Amino acid sequence: MSKELSFEEKLNKLEEIVSELEQGNIDLDDAINKYTEAMKLAKECSKKLDDATKAVNKILNADGKLEDFKELEKEEE
Repeated sequence: MSKELSFEEKLNKLEEIVSELEQGNIDLDDAINKYTEAMKLAKECSKKLDDATKAVNKILNADGKLEDFKELEKEEE
């Protein structure tokens, strides 16, 4: 069973693939496979960043200041 890669591991793998593709030393079929893998990793990383942004925005008010956590707890009840 393979373990799920962390965000950082996915980003590193994406950087490796981009580097390989930029070098241009692989055949077309391998390049297509690498490109497909890179797009999947990019999508997963983007979703993780979006989720993190939403989580941060939940604890910031409109002025960009931290919300009072007691007030947040009341809203969730």
